[in-house]
Amino acid sequence: MNEIKPPPRSRGIYLLPNLFTTAGLFAGFFAIIAAANGQFVHAAIAVFVAGLMDGIDGRVARLTGTSSDFGVQYDSLADLVSFGLAPALVMYHWSLSALKFDGGVMGRVGWVVAFLYAACAALRLARFNTQVGTVDKRWFIGLASPAAAGLMMSFVWAFADGELGWTGEELRYVALGVTLAAALLMVSRIRFWSFKGTGEGGAKADRIPFVVLALVPLVLAILFIDLPRTLLAVGVVYALSGPGYWLWQRVRRHKDAQA
Repeated sequence: MNEIKPPPRSRGIYLLPNLFTTAGLFAGFFAIIAAANGQFVHAAIAVFVAGLMDGIDGRVARLTGTSSDFGVQYDSLADLVSFGLAPALVMYHWSLSALKFDGGVMGRVGWVVAFLYAACAALRLARFNTQVGTVDKRWFIGLASPAAAGLMMSFVWAFADGELGWTGEELRYVALGVTLAAALLMVSRIRFWSFKGTGEGGAKADRIPFVVLALVPLVLAILFIDLPRTLLAVGVVYALSGPGYWLWQRVRRHKDAQA
């Protein structure tokens, strides 16, 4: 008796996650164009939109059973534009380019540090792709590129809207420090909480503590009070959480060794 084969899955469904990836790529490209035209708030928002699309495309692929090697590679290339090149160029146009007013050497430092950020984002993405399935899901090794981009763009957004009264030119050395810190944290071996689960296999792998879920409405309410400044505070706290945890682990091991 011949087995009845299920109808083949429509090839069109594979477009769905890649459409979200393309939307994220478009947002990153738009951010570069907006920054070149001096529209820095729009550029920063576009990078956050790219981050939203990046979070959706993978979930859509898993929910629809349309994950593929092509989608993984395409997503990484889109991430390089949205979270590597776009934040570096937005920060450069908004602030780092003003370092040229401090002399030719500092002008070169500005674009070199912007390039360093983009290069570190590429290295971070390459390392992540080679470590998938071999590391604890609870942690990122190094600051994830979307989080680094969020830190960079929340800094730009918080000051570029003019409410705090400082310009990118006035904050060029602070911007230099933020860009350098974000770049080095991406390629560091410091662990950052991924919010992806308990580290256990099976169905528990994607579970998060209930307290995290309970905090979501509170965080959303605070975000809408002053969105750019709140995003900056969240980005700074998360970026510091990795080094803080690393330092706490070092101190605890030192105390245990002396006990």
